[in-house]
Amino acid sequence: MRNILETISLNKYYDEGENLVKAIDNTNLQIKEGEFVAIVGKSGSGKSTLLHMLGALDRPTSGKILIDNNDISNMKEEQLAVFRRRKIGFIFQYYNLIPSINVWENIVLPIGLDSRKVDVEFVEEILNTLNLQNKKYNMPNTLSGGQQQRVAIARALASKPSIILADEPTGNLDSKTEEEVLTLLKLTAKKYNQTIVMITHDEGIAQMADRVIKVEDGKVVR
Repeated sequence: MRNILETISLNKYYDEGENLVKAIDNTNLQIKEGEFVAIVGKSGSGKSTLLHMLGALDRPTSGKILIDNNDISNMKEEQLAVFRRRKIGFIFQYYNLIPSINVWENIVLPIGLDSRKVDVEFVEEILNTLNLQNKKYNMPNTLSGGQQQRVAIARALASKPSIILADEPTGNLDSKTEEEVLTLLKLTAKKYNQTIVMITHDEGIAQMADRVIKVEDGKVVR
C-alpha cells in the first residue's frame, strides 16, 4: 500500500526566544491509503495543531506535508483552497451543517462550490450505507446529533477526497450514539477504501482505529 499522507521534519513554532512554544516538533508520519488512524493526546499535546496542518488550515514553520504525492507546504493560498476542497474531507465535532438547507443540499454543497458534477448514484449509495435515505429532504434541526454527524460523514465522503480528517467526531454524542457513528465511519472507510485520520483524547475510541499514534508535547511518542 502506498503512503497517501506523509510529514517530513514537520515543525510549528509560536513566539521566539524564551517564549518559544514548539506546538509540533520535528514530526515524521506516514499514513497508508485506506488506513483508519487515530491520533491521541491530552489537551495541549499538539494533536489539533497537527490536524490543522494536515488539513491545510494552518501552515508549518518548517518541514513538508505530502498528500497524494502533492507537497502542500509551499502552495499559494488560492491553490491550497482548491486542493483542500478536492482532496480533503473534514468531519468536525459540531457537525458544521448549514441550517437553512436540507440534508441532500448540505452533502453536495462542497462539490457544487468546486463547480463539479455530483455523482448522484454514489451519494445515494452513501445515504443508504449511513441509513439516511429517508432523511435527505429533512432540515438539519429535525435530526438527532447522531444523524447530523452521519450527514457530516456523508458530506466528507461525497467529494471522494484523498483523506478524511475527523476532529473529535463523537465529542458531542452520548456513548451509544458514539459507538454507532464510529462503527459506520469505519464501515464506510473500508467500503470506499477511504483514508481516515481521527483526532481524539479518548483512548477507548482510538482502539476502534487500525492504528494509534500518540502525541505528547508536539512529538509523536508512539
